[in-house]
Amino acid sequence: MNRAPITTGVLDVQGVAIQQPDDESVAPEDAAPPRPEALSIPPVSVHPPVDLASLSLEALSTSEEVYFYELSWLDFNWRVLMEAYDARNPLLERLKFVAIAASNLDEFFSKRVGGLKRQNAVGLQNLKLAGLTPAEKLEMLSQAVRPMIKLQSDCLLDQLLPALAEYGVHLLDYAECTPDQQARLNEYFENVIYPTLTPLAVDPGHPFPFISNLSLSLGVQLRNPASGEIYFSRLKVPANRPRWTPIDTPMSFVPLGQIIIANLHRLYPGMEILSAYTFRVTRNADIARNEEEADDLLEMINDELRERRFAPVVRLEVDAAMDERMVEFLRAELELDSMDVYRIRGPLRQTDLFALTELNLPHLKFEPWLPLTPPRFVGIDRDTRPSDLFAAIRQGDILLHHPYQSFTVSTQQFIEIAARDPQVLAIKQTLYRTSNDSPIVSALIQAAERGKQVAVLVEVKARFDEERNIEWARKLEDAGCHVAYGLVGLKTHSKISLVVREEDDGVRTYFHIGTGNYNPKTATLYTDLGLISCQPDIGADILDLFNYLTGYSRQTSYRKLLIAPVTMRDRFMEMIDGEIAHASAGRPARIIAKMNTLDDPAVVQRLYEASQAGVSIDLIVRGNCRLRPGIPGVSENIRVISVIGRFLEHSRIFYFENNGEPRYYISSADWMRRNLSNRVEAAAPIEDPRLHEQLQHILQVSLTDHRQAWEMLPDASYRKRVPEDPNSPFALGTHLSLMEYTRVITKQSMIRATR
Repeated sequence: MNRAPITTGVLDVQGVAIQQPDDESVAPEDAAPPRPEALSIPPVSVHPPVDLASLSLEALSTSEEVYFYELSWLDFNWRVLMEAYDARNPLLERLKFVAIAASNLDEFFSKRVGGLKRQNAVGLQNLKLAGLTPAEKLEMLSQAVRPMIKLQSDCLLDQLLPALAEYGVHLLDYAECTPDQQARLNEYFENVIYPTLTPLAVDPGHPFPFISNLSLSLGVQLRNPASGEIYFSRLKVPANRPRWTPIDTPMSFVPLGQIIIANLHRLYPGMEILSAYTFRVTRNADIARNEEEADDLLEMINDELRERRFAPVVRLEVDAAMDERMVEFLRAELELDSMDVYRIRGPLRQTDLFALTELNLPHLKFEPWLPLTPPRFVGIDRDTRPSDLFAAIRQGDILLHHPYQSFTVSTQQFIEIAARDPQVLAIKQTLYRTSNDSPIVSALIQAAERGKQVAVLVEVKARFDEERNIEWARKLEDAGCHVAYGLVGLKTHSKISLVVREEDDGVRTYFHIGTGNYNPKTATLYTDLGLISCQPDIGADILDLFNYLTGYSRQTSYRKLLIAPVTMRDRFMEMIDGEIAHASAGRPARIIAKMNTLDDPAVVQRLYEASQAGVSIDLIVRGNCRLRPGIPGVSENIRVISVIGRFLEHSRIFYFENNGEPRYYISSADWMRRNLSNRVEAAAPIEDPRLHEQLQHILQVSLTDHRQAWEMLPDASYRKRVPEDPNSPFALGTHLSLMEYTRVITKQSMIRATR
């Protein structure tokens, strides 16, 4: 594999100040100037400077001074938000990136800030970041996130909404509406909204009410004309009504909160309404659990869900115009510090913008992509004889690439056909996350009802999906499936399905191993890989793995699979060491690894050592990255890129050159400490040379991307690549390139099949 060209035109993303880049921010000097719209992306960085040259390899790999998880996470969300600023993206897609960035921040505060809040509350002052306590870390994050919030609102209010108005999409203030429009909105309030509202007074007889997590509320300040006393009332904006109320046309909307504010006199007759503003709270989702002491894992998770609902508040968002008196009242009642309060210009809960992105305006969206049927599955559907599907699998390993190829007609259909095949004796599966109306779960229930042995490991500790997974587990149990709820101390994150089938020559196992969840909805949005095969060695490994998951097996070795926390870490380290040995002997040596996050200190240190030995290393890391590339004498042979775009990069691919006999693996695991040490994960070898070509192409397209790729610099900031020639293949970006590649290989396969 040839090394991908890395350096062409790039856009710097560094410096704390939010400012438009000048001519000097484009490098190298002889590069052709990028298109003007690409330069609309403002440069940002949240990392404090570090003297990297003074640190040992161990310190570079472990020090929180070099890698602070939360700051690295904010860097990732900056890259997401910058897609909203990129005028090359269609308008409604840019709006969607604002909503995604807002949703990401909600999770960031509930999990990451919530975790630090919990540490601070229990007095863990020995946790340091360059001498910082948890409280000081919280202060640093509060300051780092404010420019992001400002840029998010600026993008929405100053760029996207005015641009959408030119296409007839209007988000109007109530005051902007005509008298006739206001009359219709008032009628809507009276007939539809008013009956659902419950104003809550706050006074000596009415304590401050419970505010549910992420709900939208109105804080109303009132005066009693008779006594002159001033009161506060909380009013919840109903979540079961559309946030954006259409008026006159399907593309003009008024925020529901403003309609309620305009009609507050109906709720508080006889009172003088002084002011009303929206606010929102975020509660801590990082709840301490002690699995070792739990008598029942399911009961422990149910207790955690109840505790999370009433967990402490970690963030208060208020309308930027809210008067200071009301802000201080809310802050005191919610027991927050000043740094926990965020004034928002424009609408709060910008995740609700997702609804507007569904408008029927195809010219303002990415060109639709309909996932293609993998060639080996052409002609196979619900009416196909099950034996035809399994015969197709016996022809050779099948590599699936979602969303370019359809999940529904491949992985989902594999389970559905197995469920109704009379020759299938058993189905075993791990479920980490799935959809609300999961066809996979329905197929497993159907299989059990048909008398097949069905064993399912449902991971009830999958954060934010615990309640849904418990519900699925109970339905599976009610249908007669054997259900395990996970292992104490470990999350089961592997994505595996096993089908045991009786055939003329004996019992054979068929399986699917994937990098993503069994969720047909996210399979159209996340890039993931899957292997469908009937290799006996891997099938035997999967049987052993399920015995480990559901029984008391203490399996310590596997034939071909890399299994965490048993063998995966050691085998990956051995393969890195193998490349070090090849480089030291003067032989070509290369590693390419694609993942979501890289933060395991031991792996990072070994990669630094590999770079020093002369191994060429390319890392495609979508999110957090502990490793710093390009440090002289340490990591000048390492490059790190992050690909952000219309699909969420989620697949994990690991390539080792191995002196001309390349090794490829796909996996459910990132190179993270939690994945390698605290989760049950699986990595599958891809051995067919035909499939090597497909994986090589996926990696190469990412590495040569100068449309969606961001390059990491030694100071941990990122700069967006900009193509010298906007008409070059590099300017297409990873996702469009892989769409075209999938069309081509599908067409070629069809031609070969008809010869």
